[in-house]
Amino acid sequence: MVNKPALFRLHFIVFLWGFTAILGKLIHANAQILVFYRMAFAAFFLFLFIRFFQGESLKISKKLFLQLSAIGGFMAFHWLCFFHSIKVSNVSIALSCLSLSTLFASILEPIIFKRKIDISEVVMGIVIVICMGLIFKTEFQYKEGIFFGILTAIFGTVFSVFNGKIFGKTSSGNIIFYEIFSGLLILSFFYLFTGQISQLHEISYRDLALILLLASIFTAFPMLESVQLMKYISPFTLILTVNLEPIYGIILAFFIFGESEQMSPVFYIASLIMILAIIANGVIKQRRNTATKKLEI
Repeated sequence: MVNKPALFRLHFIVFLWGFTAILGKLIHANAQILVFYRMAFAAFFLFLFIRFFQGESLKISKKLFLQLSAIGGFMAFHWLCFFHSIKVSNVSIALSCLSLSTLFASILEPIIFKRKIDISEVVMGIVIVICMGLIFKTEFQYKEGIFFGILTAIFGTVFSVFNGKIFGKTSSGNIIFYEIFSGLLILSFFYLFTGQISQLHEISYRDLALILLLASIFTAFPMLESVQLMKYISPFTLILTVNLEPIYGIILAFFIFGESEQMSPVFYIASLIMILAIIANGVIKQRRNTATKKLEI
């Protein structure tokens, strides 16, 4: 039986994730400054919640810290590329490119987890490539945004797949905290060596307030909530619902920003086909797994 309150909470946090792109466009600061402060504030909120509200220990091994640091680096550059894609194009382009994550995961997961390539994932990948090709052709003026959108999907896929490898080695809260904290450290060193560290003070109080909102309600809260929801819903339901994030974001962007978010009919058709392909692939996998379990019984 479906846990309706949990399902409502799930859709709510996916809606919040969809709104992060809206905030990314509303914030005037560039992607480098935005992501630095987002990670700083989010790490601070997570530390307070885990250490003082939950009363849990943050102690982990050095080996695990190094693993989480590497994953946190991919998370940081995933967010950098995502918000830069929004800045140089728009919300719709950045979100539509997220669909490529499923394609990259279908290639990377079999290598990392040493499993056979799934034919349905290959078919879905071909569909997504064709759709992205159509979007690139019709929205060529946003080529830079599409390029960084593709990088967003690549970094996000690597982050997600390797996250699956270390799941269970410590609490989920600790994993999220150390990934964001270490991502912040990596960005700090990166900005230090590239000379961008001096730009961090170039931010308005308005932007700081919006980033504070982004880091708390739209980052730390949904991440922790998604972990809590795993007690009541299946991973399949979680993954399937998260795929609705681009839909929520694109619709919100259209109504909030109007003309700057109006795309060609081909864009909307191609984006819808990509999302439907991902959802259909998830349903097929779930039914296949259910049938396999029944045969084993």
